[in-house]
Amino acid sequence: MQLKLDLQFFAGEKTEKATPKKRQDERKKGKVAKSQDINTAIILLFSFTTLIFFGNFMKSKMIRLYEHSFTEYIHWEITENAVHQLFIEVTLVAAQMIIPIMVVVAVAGVAANMIQIGFLFTAESVKVDLKRISPIQGAKKIFSLRAVVELLKSLLKIAFIGTITFMSIWFYKDDILMLSFKDIDNALTFFGNVTINMGIMATIALLFLAVFDYAYQRYDFEKNMKMSKQDIKDEHKNMEGDPLIKSKMKEKQRQIAMQRMMSEVPKADVVITNPTHYAIAIKYDEKKANAPYILAKGVDYTALKIKEIAKENDVVTVENKRLARSLYPVIDIGDVIPEHFYQAIAEVLAYVYRLADNEKGVT
Repeated sequence: MQLKLDLQFFAGEKTEKATPKKRQDERKKGKVAKSQDINTAIILLFSFTTLIFFGNFMKSKMIRLYEHSFTEYIHWEITENAVHQLFIEVTLVAAQMIIPIMVVVAVAGVAANMIQIGFLFTAESVKVDLKRISPIQGAKKIFSLRAVVELLKSLLKIAFIGTITFMSIWFYKDDILMLSFKDIDNALTFFGNVTINMGIMATIALLFLAVFDYAYQRYDFEKNMKMSKQDIKDEHKNMEGDPLIKSKMKEKQRQIAMQRMMSEVPKADVVITNPTHYAIAIKYDEKKANAPYILAKGVDYTALKIKEIAKENDVVTVENKRLARSLYPVIDIGDVIPEHFYQAIAEVLAYVYRLADNEKGVT
């Protein structure tokens, strides 16, 4: 009794790698190994790189808007039309500055996901699930190993990025103190350069941490995906019970059997035909059997294929309607010819052998 319980326990222990079917099912639900930090790092890297190329353009737009505000807008009379026009002009300027960054961020976000998990679209993650708002499930997440890892990861990010930010500001402290002596153009250029340098350095640090985070996410995903031996058995049972899968398996088996049968036709001594509906390939090899046996048989389309292969490989085809009809239902592939067909088959084989001897004589 104790041994039986132990076996049941080990059968339920999740020690086996996930099957392809389970991986596919989980992927459809949106459950994949992915690091959000990689997404964040790649998006930030692309964003700050875009600022390098579009920074001067954005600065000129900001300065022009600033100058326009104190030379034109300040003299406008506050009316409904003026406010409407002001809103449109400021919105257009802001859009010109923001749209390049938004496009790059969108492309970078898609690229980051494609790099990690390939193309995946699923609506499962946005479905309402009451378990997500369950206090018990929430408490389990708070006191889980994953929560500890996430906390340590957040502390490392704060430490790394905070240190880099502080060092960048400390490096430029003298220039920052002298900002009051610079004009607006030089001040904006300085702040832009500092921001980009600081951002790229922080992004590289985040990308470095993201590599370790991705390794952990992969490990945690594989651990959660593990199955017990019983799970695998149940999955196989369900797959075998699925009519669609069973039909596909049977179709595959039929195709394999058909290919194997057709590969035997060139070895036949003769193919007996109906001539259009039946075709039976026969071989006589006294080393394998004491009587002729069937290599292949078929009706309609299969019969046509057997005759085509026989013709391509110079296998003699003999038309004998009565023999083909009588022989087809009572034999199967690999069977030896029944005794009451010996006479008819012997006559056919004798005819085939005479043809072969005549060809040799002519040669």
